[in-house]
Amino acid sequence: MAADVGSNQSVERALTVLRVFTAGRSELRVSDVAKLADLGLSTASRLLATLEAAGFVDRDPVSGLYRLGLDTVSLAGAVLNGHPVHREARQIAQNLAAELGLGVNVAVRREATLFYLLNFEGRQAPRSFVLSGQRNPLHATGLGKSLLTGLSAAERRALLPASGLVAYTPKTVTTHEQLDAAVELTLSRGYGTEIEELAHGRACVAAPIRDGSGAVVAALSVSGPLSAIDLQHREAELSRCVIEAADSISIGLGYVGPAHHISSLETAR
Repeated sequence: MAADVGSNQSVERALTVLRVFTAGRSELRVSDVAKLADLGLSTASRLLATLEAAGFVDRDPVSGLYRLGLDTVSLAGAVLNGHPVHREARQIAQNLAAELGLGVNVAVRREATLFYLLNFEGRQAPRSFVLSGQRNPLHATGLGKSLLTGLSAAERRALLPASGLVAYTPKTVTTHEQLDAAVELTLSRGYGTEIEELAHGRACVAAPIRDGSGAVVAALSVSGPLSAIDLQHREAELSRCVIEAADSISIGLGYVGPAHHISSLETAR
């Protein structure tokens, strides 16, 4: 039993070390890892050496800095390729990004945050980094509000305490009353918008994705600079594209629409 406890602690510490590299800086010294992971210097050094031997971290021979190794990409690829939403959404999102010239993102909810499964950049919305695997707040994003349409107002309050509705810009939703209104608007229209709530100069249009049971399991958005999104003139066009893309993914996941579920319930009665 003592050996099992020690092994479990080693695994947990190794995972903590790996997660340190996803929190911001991509290259770290041993001392940085030790501090961020709350480990002793010798423990951090030993764990990094083990992870390096396994291919999960790489060490620059000149600077001595550590970064995540390429073997982590193999794990990430296997996870994404096995995820049903990613499989159904990938080509649809890629085609939409090429058609509109904007960024197209697909995310799922992971507890109280949204988690990006994939993103493609259009020519008007370039990025120098990959969003996949990153997280953002639910209340300050169009994707998040679309994901929250699958929860009741009481469930949203239990998931997101009022103290967690942080203001990222002056336009961020910061009360549950405001969030309720935004989610209800998304439900009634079939799409939601977000204008400079998470970052200045950025906007998006998003819609929920449902599975065969009708549950909201993901969301899709088009995003980019305010000048490219241009909601004043493009809202009708972009909302149509987003809803059609989200519906196509939903159909691929087995969703057949609310009318079918209503008739099925009536037949069951």
